[in-house]
Amino acid sequence: MENQELISRLKPIVAMYAQDKAALERMAPETDFINDLKINSANLVDVILDVEEEFDIEIDNDSMQKMLTVQASMDIIRGKIQEK
Repeated sequence: MENQELISRLKPIVAMYAQDKAALERMAPETDFINDLKINSANLVDVILDVEEEFDIEIDNDSMQKMLTVQASMDIIRGKIQEK
């Protein structure tokens, strides 16, 4: 799955929780969910749950802790899809 496709599927999920809408519009692989988009840690869990549903994957706790940037999330999503 290409980066642009993943970002286009991630963006609507993240949009529900992002406080910085300008940063959301510029969302790229290096975007940090907490520092750039101002998503609090409680909402980050909601993002992960929504990602699991969107991509029909299960994300373990170790992977959850690494999902702090768009790139890390895309890498984890790709890995979980390949495991299926």
